[in-house]
Amino acid sequence: MAWAIWITGLPGSGKTSIAREVAESLQDERLKTLQLDEIRTIVTPQPTYSEQERDIVYAFLAYTAKVLTECGVNVIIDATANRKRYRALARRLIPRFAEVYVSCSLDTCVQREAHRVTEFTPSGIYEKSHASEAAVPGVNVAFETTEDPELTIDSERVAPTEAAKVIVQEIRRLFDGT
Repeated sequence: MAWAIWITGLPGSGKTSIAREVAESLQDERLKTLQLDEIRTIVTPQPTYSEQERDIVYAFLAYTAKVLTECGVNVIIDATANRKRYRALARRLIPRFAEVYVSCSLDTCVQREAHRVTEFTPSGIYEKSHASEAAVPGVNVAFETTEDPELTIDSERVAPTEAAKVIVQEIRRLFDGT
C-alpha cells in the first residue's frame, strides 16, 4: 500500500528544496510530488488566498493525495498548509501518512523568499504581507504547528540533502518496516 508525506512549513522554509531531494533520493517511478503552488494555478487561477479558498484548495490537495495512494502511487505533498485542519484531513483520508514540519525562523524565510525563483510560486510573498488584504502565513495569518509531526527538520541547521536522508530513513521505518 502506498504512503503520503506532507512537508509543511512557512513560505521560504525550504519545503520545495527538501521535497525535491527526497524524490531524487527515492528514485521511485511510483512517486508523485504534489506542489500546492502548481495545483493552485489550476484550481484557482486568480487566487485570493481567502480562508474559504484555502479550505477548498487544501481539501482538493488532500483528496488528490488520497486517490493517488489508493492507486499505488507514493506521494510527497509540498505545501505550507498553515492550518492544522488541512493536514489533519489528509491524515484522516490516507492510512499511511506522515507529516514533516520544516522549522525555520521568519527572518530566514523572508530572506530566502526574496531571492527565490520558481515556476509556480508567487514572488514577493513577504513584501506583499504589508497590504491590507494580505494573508501571509506566519505574518498576518497564523501558522498552526502540529504538536507531534512524525519529523521536524530545522532547515537553518540542516541542508536539504541531509534533511532528505533523514526523511527517507523515516519513510522506510514507518512504511517499509526497515
